[in-house]
Amino acid sequence: MTKRSKTQKIGLLTTTSLVVGNMIGSGIFVLPAALASYGSISLLGWIFTAIGALILAKIFSHFSKIIVNKSGGPYLYAKEGFGDFIGFLVAWGYWISCWVVNAAIAVAIIGALTIFFPILETDSRISVVLGLLFIWFFTWVNSRGIAVSGKFQLITTVLKILPIVFVILVGAFFFSFENFPEFNSSEVSNFDAFSAVATLTLFAFLGLESATVPAANVKNPEKTIPKATMIGTGITALIYIFGTVILFGVLPLEQLSVSPAPFAEAAKIIGGEYAGYFVAAGAAIAAIGALNGWILVMGQISMASANDQLFPRVFKKENTKGVPITGLVLGSILSSALLLMNFTEGLVDQFEFMILLSTLCALLPYLFTAASYVLVAINKDLFARNSSKIVVLAGLGFVYSIWTIYGSGQETVFYGFILLLLGIPFYLLMKWNNK
Repeated sequence: MTKRSKTQKIGLLTTTSLVVGNMIGSGIFVLPAALASYGSISLLGWIFTAIGALILAKIFSHFSKIIVNKSGGPYLYAKEGFGDFIGFLVAWGYWISCWVVNAAIAVAIIGALTIFFPILETDSRISVVLGLLFIWFFTWVNSRGIAVSGKFQLITTVLKILPIVFVILVGAFFFSFENFPEFNSSEVSNFDAFSAVATLTLFAFLGLESATVPAANVKNPEKTIPKATMIGTGITALIYIFGTVILFGVLPLEQLSVSPAPFAEAAKIIGGEYAGYFVAAGAAIAAIGALNGWILVMGQISMASANDQLFPRVFKKENTKGVPITGLVLGSILSSALLLMNFTEGLVDQFEFMILLSTLCALLPYLFTAASYVLVAINKDLFARNSSKIVVLAGLGFVYSIWTIYGSGQETVFYGFILLLLGIPFYLLMKWNNK
């Protein structure tokens, strides 16, 4: 390994862009349409979810000050509190969710590009080739080092935010309370409607922990990671809430609730056809940036686990840029296989099934991190000085994490646990092999 590979670091701007970029994918460009059918109660769902996300972000921020300069994020924090087995389950599930989500993001990129290239909607062969090209292009970008992928992440994050900010700022002048939906326009009770929108919005904040995963490659991690985590989560929350408010006031409810691209529709009202294309391009860039960021995280989480002898040694292999190249390549091969499955006639349901399996694996790290916070604080002799604050923060984070798992649905929880159970033989094999 070269000396340079030991010194590649990313700073506050890049680390913050990793947080924002991994949370803001293509979903925000279509989610307000799904929320519109419930009415303005959706805003309460956003606020509730944002508060929960900020609580979790605060826990991750505190952990990054307690455990400094070690990569792994939620895996590391869960392992520190509960030991190898729970740490492995978090790493196993989180790693699987990464490469499954990357396949889904590749599909989202293609979907966003159909507005410019309609042939992508009708020719599955071209679509799958393009999806594979995106996956392997960003695998190559990440292989050039975390500084290179970090710069790309910063650029795409700025480019994806600009169209949304444009709609928010300029759209304020086109806002009409006549368009604003009633409080609850659904046919269910206020509580049921609130539960539904809170569930819809919670998935938009997955990725708030992203800054903690490559901690060993962050400059001054004990200062940079907490700032990046809180700033990134805060920026994302504001964009989500204000973006939804503006769309509620610019687009009539009957148009918004059925729109496949509400931000682009609003942009057309604000600035004409070209403004709509500008925002549509932002949706594609949002997914592109998220793919780059999650490929980075995928390689880092598997390497951190391998360094602790919980994943095969092959995942520790780095190239001359200090990149866990084996983890990147293997993960991208699995993402490519899922992408091929999605574009093969008759196998779409299997792809959706895998997404269902991975959802719980993306949520469990929050639960174990919140629970582990108290245990680690006690072990590090930090509990006595701030016992009430630690208990309250960890308790709120734990309760909110339970809510996210409950909100994901019974089927998701059932199949997610099956996926985690499948990792147990793998864990036992690793422990036996390392004796």
